[in-house]
Amino acid sequence: MLVKEFIHIFRDPKMKAVIFLVPVIQSMIFGYAVTTDVKHVATAVFDLDNSQASRELVARFVRSGYFDVVARVQNEGQVRVLLDRGRARAVLRFNQGFEREMLAGRTARLQVLLDGADSNSAGIVLEYSARIAAEFSRTVLIERSARLAGAFRPPGGVDLQARAWFNENLESRNFYVPGVIAILVMLITLMLTSMAVVREKEVGTMEQILVTPITPGEFIAGKTLPFALIGFVDVIVITAIAVFWFEVPIRGNLLLLFLATALYLMTTLGIGLFISTISQTQQQAMMSTFFFYMPAILLSGFIFPIANMPESIQWLTYLNPLRYFLIVIRGIFLKGIGISVLWPQLLALAVMGLLTLRAAAGRFHKTMA
Repeated sequence: MLVKEFIHIFRDPKMKAVIFLVPVIQSMIFGYAVTTDVKHVATAVFDLDNSQASRELVARFVRSGYFDVVARVQNEGQVRVLLDRGRARAVLRFNQGFEREMLAGRTARLQVLLDGADSNSAGIVLEYSARIAAEFSRTVLIERSARLAGAFRPPGGVDLQARAWFNENLESRNFYVPGVIAILVMLITLMLTSMAVVREKEVGTMEQILVTPITPGEFIAGKTLPFALIGFVDVIVITAIAVFWFEVPIRGNLLLLFLATALYLMTTLGIGLFISTISQTQQQAMMSTFFFYMPAILLSGFIFPIANMPESIQWLTYLNPLRYFLIVIRGIFLKGIGISVLWPQLLALAVMGLLTLRAAAGRFHKTMA
């Protein structure tokens, strides 16, 4: 059975491309696409004051690297058009008298209009804007006090020095790219194994297998070991891309990563085989795979923090193997932690792997009977 599966896989050039080339392409695409960093925000300027102070504040927004001025508008209608059509995600509006209010020692108001369709990005842009405006205001106050009092020493304050552990530059790619490894391996192994048994049914070779002295355990081993080896190869290849191309640090033990991958593959292969045993056609198997795959991603913490989900949904995530593997792989890559910290996740993966493989073997036993 093991030899037959390898022959079936490698005699098809398209299958080899799907197994080895597609994960590389997907990892490259996802590595660039999966990021929450907000930079180069398309920004329009609606400056009714057109003063030195307003121009200086706009220049500070541009120099920050987060904002790119793409248009300067003259009326409210143009502002609405730019936001409605998505040509600008932020608009800086200065009313008349902005500089005059500042010179008089009164509060000058800057309005920032944001496209709130993407609430997460809008919140980040708003935070950037507040910091730039606060720094500009601080500079203006110091300069004004210096002019009034001559030599001026600003009062003492609190200097906040933040230090981020594990991901020092706070790059979201370092957080998401290890997760890409987990979701790609799950997709590949689920797709391959979910087709394994149902393919035998469609081509008519299941009857030949049923008359052989093979046991359900031997059948499961013959169907899973080739795909497990393919999964390991894909993990190695995608990990190399993450480390050497995207420069994601890997601080933990590679042997622990392979151990966790083995436990994770037990679960994904078991689920795929179980889907294959309950499906009658490859189309049914594919649809059932995506019925499991998409919720698994959404409930894993890869995109949305689990802590932000309703409590009932949080309990449901404990049945998701991807949740545990994401904790393990991010811990190994970014934190360099070992089995003394990650053993609960490894234990959960081991238990889920054994249960799913047992369920798949039991289902095949009924099929043979």
